[in-house]
Amino acid sequence: MTMAKRVLVLNGPNLNMLGQRQPEIYGHTTLAGITADVEAAAGGFGMEAVCRQSNHEGELVTWIQEARGDFDAIVINAAAYTHTSVALLDALTLFEGPVVEVHLSNIHRREPFRHHSYISGAALGMIAGFGPVGYRMALMALDDLWRTGEETP
Repeated sequence: MTMAKRVLVLNGPNLNMLGQRQPEIYGHTTLAGITADVEAAAGGFGMEAVCRQSNHEGELVTWIQEARGDFDAIVINAAAYTHTSVALLDALTLFEGPVVEVHLSNIHRREPFRHHSYISGAALGMIAGFGPVGYRMALMALDDLWRTGEETP
């Protein structure tokens, strides 16, 4: 019997305020709703998802470092740290498994400062603009990667 693939799902600053914060951009779904959806979707793919959120960059870095050897993949919505954190990029480059970057909104349709992502330098791919379903899309991409053994070019 094979062990379920473990996926660490990290959410950055202010995502704990989903449902209240700028619903015209981020929608009405709460982080608790996203977490429940991610955990259920992961189970459907035969994965285990562990979801965490922090407003603190250093805590996210520590979780990424601790994921080495314990998780098979990371799905990360670094929120505002996407555009500022070399520290998160450096931690993610140490991780041996695939990293998928997720954004609820399409960062390329927003303010110019949001167009650059440091996280992308360590990510297999980015899913942006599809709201909470983006997390399920990330799990689907990981499932496909693990079933086929092929990364998308």
